[in-house]
Amino acid sequence: MKLLIITFCLATTLMSCKNDSRTSETNDRAKDSIALIEKAKAIHERVITLDTHCDINVKNFTDSINYTQDLDSQVNLPKMKAGGLDVAWFIVYTGQDTLTDEGYKKAYDNAMSKFDAIHKLVNEIAPDEIELATTSDDVRRIVKSGKKVAMIGIENGYPVGTDIKNVEKFYNLGGRYMSLAHNGHSQLSDSNTGEADGIWLNNGLSELGKEVVKEMNRLGMMIDISHPSKEAIKQMFELSKAPIIASHSSARALCDHSRNLDDEQLEWLKKNGGVVQTVAFQAYVSKEKDDARNEALKVLEKEVMDSLGKPWMARKDIMALPNTERDAYIETYIAMRSIVKEKAKSMPQLPPAVNVQDFVDHIDYLVEKIGLEHVGISSDFDGGGGVQGWSDASETFNVTLELVKRGYTEEQIAMLWSGNLLRVLDEVEAVAKQIQSQ
Repeated sequence: MKLLIITFCLATTLMSCKNDSRTSETNDRAKDSIALIEKAKAIHERVITLDTHCDINVKNFTDSINYTQDLDSQVNLPKMKAGGLDVAWFIVYTGQDTLTDEGYKKAYDNAMSKFDAIHKLVNEIAPDEIELATTSDDVRRIVKSGKKVAMIGIENGYPVGTDIKNVEKFYNLGGRYMSLAHNGHSQLSDSNTGEADGIWLNNGLSELGKEVVKEMNRLGMMIDISHPSKEAIKQMFELSKAPIIASHSSARALCDHSRNLDDEQLEWLKKNGGVVQTVAFQAYVSKEKDDARNEALKVLEKEVMDSLGKPWMARKDIMALPNTERDAYIETYIAMRSIVKEKAKSMPQLPPAVNVQDFVDHIDYLVEKIGLEHVGISSDFDGGGGVQGWSDASETFNVTLELVKRGYTEEQIAMLWSGNLLRVLDEVEAVAKQIQSQ
């Protein structure tokens, strides 16, 4: 009996010690987690966070509906403030259309409407909350003042038409980077989309495209290689006297999509001194995960689109629509995605979504492959971008948190978020001054 009692007491003591140990370990992990989050918050507050690709809809830049309101858009001032996003590059995007005078005129008008919308936001709608920057000094000054920063990128050189003087006009309106093609070959450059059918228009850059590259160097406008074909990109690296950027692309080695950069292209970028702005676009981060989830969600998306009075269309078919029809469809599509997103929260059986961890895997790969000083961050918000955990600007902190979890230092995080991109902008301006002085 005595032995039984001793055994029982010993067992009770051991269990108590074991439970105390588990409780202690849990508390320690909780403390570590809280400390890590607080560390990440402090870093996020101090660094300048900059997203190089945020598409816009001019309908959200009016006196009654605008970015001072928390609209359904993934980027607006309330969301930027909530997530601590300091700098948004608003995009003057024009879809590819016919290579005719009529097509160029429509594209030019579309581009000008977007320039006008951005200027209206910073000059009339919310001048006390956001200001346009065209230099790195502007960025730092505006951030220090407590306001948000708007910068302008041009997605697709199609609106240039056949008049190279339009490049300078776009520069004078604040455009500080431009891609020479989008989805479909332009009069300036072949597009990555040629990989699908093997049909090319310019065998890289057209003669006008080559002149545009030189003109961008002269002006101090960054060349963006996120959409052109590989041959066009190669020719841009050969021609450019200044560093080049990929405004929203990820690593092709991790996700085999023609919109991403392969290892050879990354080496060109490294040698050139440029930067790749890693993009949080689900299909460019993990096509396998994205395809599996999208297939499961397609039925729901079709039902919601039908209820909104539009047929469900694949992205490539959407992009093939004429500009006005495309803009109207995308507006409905964005509303549908918002509805589906909410409904998906109550559907635990769905395949997992592409998330912020998958996104930062690309940053890790690019850093290891070409060096931290050549890597940056972009979302492609309101252009199809966003991953679970960084689905809009209000969740921007989660990217910094994941970087801190992986051991990146504050200095490294500052470089990724803005330092590298602003360094390239400075170097492009320096090249322009040199060219202009000759």
